[in-house]
Amino acid sequence: MMTMNTNAPSSPLDRPPAVPDVLINGVQVRHLMSTTPVTISPDTPVREAQRLMQQEQMNHLLVVKEGALLGILAERDVLAVLPSPATSLSKGEVLYLLDKLTVRQVMTTDLVTVTPDCPVSDAVRLMLAHRIGALPVVEAHQVVGILTQRDVLQAIIKAQVVTPVAA
Repeated sequence: MMTMNTNAPSSPLDRPPAVPDVLINGVQVRHLMSTTPVTISPDTPVREAQRLMQQEQMNHLLVVKEGALLGILAERDVLAVLPSPATSLSKGEVLYLLDKLTVRQVMTTDLVTVTPDCPVSDAVRLMLAHRIGALPVVEAHQVVGILTQRDVLQAIIKAQVVTPVAA
């Protein structure tokens, strides 16, 4: 599991694009994160996890066992294990295989996490640097939320409504 690294990138080419700090300056992750993340067991079939993502209209599920964060399941993880449309398997065979495949087998375990006190600008830089769409928020080894790209974009839109940014 990886935690927030505040070391500056080694070269200008390694740096992600600038974050509009004027819109999120001084804002901590705790102000934007979802405090009720949807969690799932590592033994859940991938097909069931996919249905849950669709039902809840979300792209990320936190994988926990006995309160401990084990991984994250992103929509792209699910898509990566779906068969090609050119497969010779029948629909029934595909569904059978997806029912046997568990979240544990496809989840991301090399996690990048943040704390609730982390500045949002730092969290966004981590998302960009690691090319991820969500960050589990952990405090005292417990999951307390999740920060997604959607949360950040909604905050930027709200900030622009309050104080429009000149073009």
